[in-house]
Amino acid sequence: MCHHMPNALMISLIAIHHIFRMALQVLANDFQSREGLQMLAALAIFLVTYAVIGVGRLPGFRIDRTSAAIIGAVAMIAVGVLSLSEAVASVDFNTIALLFGMMIVIAHLRLSGFFRLAGAGVLRHARRPITLLISVVCVSGFLSAFLVNDAICVALTPLVLDVAIALRRNPVPYLLALAMASNVGSCATITGNPQNMIIGTASGISYRAFAWALSPVAALGLGVTVIVIARFFPKEFRGSQRLEGESRRPHASQALMWKSIAAVSGMVVVFFLGWPAPITALVAAAFLLFSRRVKPEKVLSEVDWSLLALFTGLFIIVAGVQKTTLFSLLPSGASHLRLGNAVVLSTLSGILSNLVSNVPAVLVLKPLIPALANPSRAWLMLAMSSTLAGNFTVLGSVAGLIVLHGARRKVEISFWDYFKVGAPLSLITIALGILWLGR
Repeated sequence: MCHHMPNALMISLIAIHHIFRMALQVLANDFQSREGLQMLAALAIFLVTYAVIGVGRLPGFRIDRTSAAIIGAVAMIAVGVLSLSEAVASVDFNTIALLFGMMIVIAHLRLSGFFRLAGAGVLRHARRPITLLISVVCVSGFLSAFLVNDAICVALTPLVLDVAIALRRNPVPYLLALAMASNVGSCATITGNPQNMIIGTASGISYRAFAWALSPVAALGLGVTVIVIARFFPKEFRGSQRLEGESRRPHASQALMWKSIAAVSGMVVVFFLGWPAPITALVAAAFLLFSRRVKPEKVLSEVDWSLLALFTGLFIIVAGVQKTTLFSLLPSGASHLRLGNAVVLSTLSGILSNLVSNVPAVLVLKPLIPALANPSRAWLMLAMSSTLAGNFTVLGSVAGLIVLHGARRKVEISFWDYFKVGAPLSLITIALGILWLGR
């Protein structure tokens, strides 16, 4: 992969230059027309919104990624690029429904004390630092394979931090393991992360076929995660010192926990049987909401409404660009990009994922995939590369940002701390993914 990387970068740059030159020509020809002005407005809205998403906020203003997406979507409607009905039609409600249903399910697991209990189990059974590392990687990776990885990071960050401090260990490698294993594990299934949900609904690939293709990549990647982190923190994992800590059992609502576990287990089984993932997730959510014990508002307060709003805004913004004349240039750019080449597609996906995060990157590349010679393979390659590229820098995925933000009350993890481990891990796992999918 290292040999092909410079060629892939050069191909990407040449194609981007080609598209940019053609865009300028179209703008010059149509600048006086209404269509030309709308295309210019759509391009400006798209670029400004994605710039804010990449940076994380608009300097000087209280505008974050979600509000930028909402403002950009409204701007697309206000300048006439999209009508209100076209904007509503552009939203992929299958993805929104799947994500919403999964959030309800995860909220019940959190409220039941399931994640606290899992953390206590790790504390009781991990007797050496390397065993603790393997436990964190396995728990984070496995849960993220079936539940949304961002939610797993929200639930497990305080637990991993408290366990490491209680055992008088350096928390940094274990927190990095949580973030990076959640990305790697989430690669395995359609419900592992938001970008896989988008790809799953757009591609029509079944849950079973998706998992069959990418689960081996995730399993190998989790093993590599343990090796790479242990390699970069030799003092923490050298020797055979035993860990000593309290093993108090945290409080958990047994009835709610077992009901939630039953719902998750049934949901996963039905996924593999081929039922539509959005409907299955919503049915599981409705089953859990039918309760005498838990108030609905308590569950709904656990839903990440800002993430749902971010998705909705991005769908509308991308639809606005697709409607313009400029979008007709993309197939030509795709032919220059040679996206059918696994290394090129993975390189471009990785670059975009670390510029604007992986969900916006997938939305940009999504319209180009159906035109390729082998779209099913390309969809899987995009899912794999955009997910694993999330470990390259902390900006590559929301999961990394969640862990760093959640741990900042007790430990600071710098951009460099994350990058020195995440960059090699990302390159190795993407290379393994290319080899596996291209076999």
